[in-house]
Amino acid sequence: MGKHRVVTQFGMGTSIRSRNYTEAAARAIRDALWHNALNVADAFGFPKEAMIIDVEVGVQQPEAVDREVLLKVFPYGQPTVKVVKGGLDIPTPDGSGLSVVANAAVMVAFEMERSHG
Repeated sequence: MGKHRVVTQFGMGTSIRSRNYTEAAARAIRDALWHNALNVADAFGFPKEAMIIDVEVGVQQPEAVDREVLLKVFPYGQPTVKVVKGGLDIPTPDGSGLSVVANAAVMVAFEMERSHG
């Protein structure tokens, strides 16, 4: 048995005025999840709790993201979150602030035997 990825989902999230990197990251994760109606656990005959969920989120200031808040986005499964430098910070036209853009990849895997055939 080994860990085998069965789904990869992508999303984007923003924080337009508040410069909140955590909220932009959470929105990117939700975007990835809520754009899909995948019943992956059911399709493979696993309980939802068996889903191994690896998340990678890119923002310009990774240290400003609260990973614990991001873990709470997932209602089930075994999520882990890695935050890396990425995304965009877009200055407002008058230079008084910036908009934060986060990108997320959500990968779902299960511990299972790979079928050969």
